[in-house]
Amino acid sequence: MKKKGAIYSVIALMLCVAVYLNWSYNRGDDDFSAASNTDDSKILGQAQLVDGVAQTDEQGKTEDAQESSGFNDGSSEDSYFAEARLSRQKARDEAVSILNVTVENESADEDAKAAATESIQVMAQSAMKESRIENLVIAKGYDECVVFINDNGVNVIVQKPENGLQQEDIARIRDIVISETGVSAEQIKIIETE
Repeated sequence: MKKKGAIYSVIALMLCVAVYLNWSYNRGDDDFSAASNTDDSKILGQAQLVDGVAQTDEQGKTEDAQESSGFNDGSSEDSYFAEARLSRQKARDEAVSILNVTVENESADEDAKAAATESIQVMAQSAMKESRIENLVIAKGYDECVVFINDNGVNVIVQKPENGLQQEDIARIRDIVISETGVSAEQIKIIETE
């Protein structure tokens, strides 16, 4: 009886974590979509700033937005990492919803329900580990990072530093991954973006 109660508590906790992660990622999307709403009543020759590339004034003159702002924020690389995190979360949310159908199905046998519950727990733990690793790598001075934990190991994608990843960078990142996941060094793949 206590075992069932503990399992239900863990399921409820994992579901809350999944809902919170989904909410936090979607909240960022809402901020983005609210900022990207445009006024459709523009006159021909006027344009909206799109992807920080160019904007056109009323006379049709085009100006490089990054030059006018005085800086280059690397938004294409940043968008890669944001899209990778969003894609990872969407895939995980879909998997959790499918597994929840099995857990909630009264006609499913107990072994299938237990396996689905265990899979949900593993995904929630992986999500927390991925987030911790990303935060620790960024805290070590790297601009951006996204982590994918799967059955074969851990893939870490890091924004390429100015001089590229050196051996000490690889060792530092590998140590973080090993300490957070317990996987062997052979199971870690570190990739730098171009």
